Amino acid sequence: MNQPKVLILDIETKPLLGYVWRIWDQNIALNQIHTDWSVLSWSAKWLGDAKVMYEDLRHTKNIDDDKKLLKGIWDLLDQADIVVTQNGNSFDIKKLNARFILNGMQPPSSYKKIDTKLLAQKHFSFTSNKLEYMTDKLCKKYKKLKHTKFPGFEMWVECMKGNQAAWKEMEKYNKHDVLALEELYTIMRPWDQSINFNLYHDGTEHICTCGSKEFRNKGYHYTASGKFQRLKCKSCGAEIRDKTNLFSTEKRKSLKQGITR
Repeated sequence: MNQPKVLILDIETKPLLGYVWRIWDQNIALNQIHTDWSVLSWSAKWLGDAKVMYEDLRHTKNIDDDKKLLKGIWDLLDQADIVVTQNGNSFDIKKLNARFILNGMQPPSSYKKIDTKLLAQKHFSFTSNKLEYMTDKLCKKYKKLKHTKFPGFEMWVECMKGNQAAWKEMEKYNKHDVLALEELYTIMRPWDQSINFNLYHDGTEHICTCGSKEFRNKGYHYTASGKFQRLKCKSCGAEIRDKTNLFSTEKRKSLKQGITR
C-alpha cells in the first residue's frame, strides 16, 4: 500500500546587510544593499521516520554561495508528495524557490503544502500562532528551543563569522524546530481536511491521515445533492466521509428539480 511522502521542513537564512541612516522606520533602497540574503542551513525529516537530516555552510569559504547546500533540499522536495512547514507558504518555500531560480536550478516536482500557521489561523484563536507558543502549549516531547549560548540575533552573527560553536547551536536549533513542528502537526492533523490522503494508495479501504484504518460511523454528511456516511477515526478523531451517495436515484432527481418531499 502506497502512502504519501510527507516532508517536514525548516530553513535558516542569512540576513541582508545594508546601509541605513537610522535604526527605526527604514525603507532600504536597492543601492543601499551591501550583501543579499541566502540560505544558511536547512533541516528536514520524513514524517514518522527517526532520521533528521541537516546541512549548513559552516565549512564553506564563501558563505554567500548556497548552491551546493540547496541541492540536498531540492532533492528532498523533488521526492515529496506533501511538505509541512510553519509559516512556510510565506517564508521557507518561497525563499527556497527564490534561491533555486537565482542559482539556475529547475523547480522540483510539484507537491502539496501544509502550513501549521495557516491551520492555526483557520481553525483556532490562539494567543499566538508562533511555533514557540503553539509547541509550548500543545507539544509534550519537543518544544521550540530558546537560544542559550548565543541568544537571539547573536547566533546568526557568530555563524557568519565562522564561529563553530555557534554553528553547532544552529544545527541543534534547526533540527529541534523540525522535531517540534512534526509533533505539532500530528496534534493539529485531525482538524485538517485540506488533503485527501486516501488518494495516495490504490486500495478501496479508508485510511486516516494518521495511518489508522479503524473508524466508527458518526452520522451523515449532506451536500446539495447527496447524503454520505460520516466516519470518525478511532485513533485521532479525524473525520472523513464515505464516497457512496446514500440518496436513491429518485431522491437525487427530485433535488435537481428543486422538489421538497
